[in-house]
Amino acid sequence: MTVSLILADGTCFKGESFGYEHPVSGELVFNTAMTGYPELLTDPASKGQLMVMTYPVIGNYGVQPIVLDELGLPVNAESGHIQANALIVSEYSEFYSHWNASCSLDEWMKRDKVTGMKGVDTRELTKHIRNHGSMSARILFDGMPKPGEFAYSNMLGDVSCSKPVTYNEGADKTVVLVDCGVKAGMIRCLVNEDLTVVRVPWNYDYCSMKCDGVVISDGPGNPSYCSEAVATLQKFMENSDRPVLGVGMGCLLLGLAGGMDTYKLKFGHHTHNQPVRLEGTDRCFITTQNHNYALREDSVVGKWKVYLKNLNDGSVEGIYNTRKPWVGVMFHSESDSVKTDTEFIYKDFTSKL
Repeated sequence: MTVSLILADGTCFKGESFGYEHPVSGELVFNTAMTGYPELLTDPASKGQLMVMTYPVIGNYGVQPIVLDELGLPVNAESGHIQANALIVSEYSEFYSHWNASCSLDEWMKRDKVTGMKGVDTRELTKHIRNHGSMSARILFDGMPKPGEFAYSNMLGDVSCSKPVTYNEGADKTVVLVDCGVKAGMIRCLVNEDLTVVRVPWNYDYCSMKCDGVVISDGPGNPSYCSEAVATLQKFMENSDRPVLGVGMGCLLLGLAGGMDTYKLKFGHHTHNQPVRLEGTDRCFITTQNHNYALREDSVVGKWKVYLKNLNDGSVEGIYNTRKPWVGVMFHSESDSVKTDTEFIYKDFTSKL
């Protein structure tokens, strides 16, 4: 079917549908990753996104089977289903080829009821987002009702667990994992460090729980809507010297709990290839990121210091406390199946427990 992408500023792009044919609204962002669309689409931080892929051909290796491992976590994906509201591509590959593929991207999106749009000039669309910033948009189908405007709100309740879940019970050290939209890869990284992981909902009061440290996961949306999580973290930090690690949204919540300010990036960081540098050194890492907000550098004061910086736009990519073992990073230090050069973040955290 012929479909129209209508941006909040009135700009219109035409294309054709694939996947589930249903009008939808969301926040329009572009992602520069060349591969990994199953992991990107299932990342809970992608909730609410109309994801524009800048790589021109998508779908050529299909979708691998998403099954559960011995921990009950999905394999070949970061959660059990697609989280993004829609996928927008230049060319969708009707033919897919991969030794382990179980279905096409189109079939998977139909099964998960996720809208797809192909035949779009994604280069021109990406240039528009870069010039005007990420914004809300709607995908309209001829003859179907228009979707409502995208509502910016707290989406953590949509991606967080509903009750505590324990992994690797019986290890010497235990950490509380605050689920703001945790990726399966993060849980695996913590379990691989031989930790018992108690995963709790984003608004759970964990301050009286027996644990050796706290990890706050990544997640979608604006951190300013998450005051309950910030208040609980402040309460924990006021009464404990135990280590805290925040990743992505977790880093932003840690910053807010530490008295810092956040702001919205013009078009966010959604990619596999964001370069970050360790402050005071020439050491650089290529990282995976999926967020629209950052910490304001001039608010990182007192006992808090900048840990890492983005080499593209100079934004803060990490913070640490000089007196307490509290660290936050904006990038993902894990993947479902690929080793990254920033997994030391978890090892450093574990060494402080």
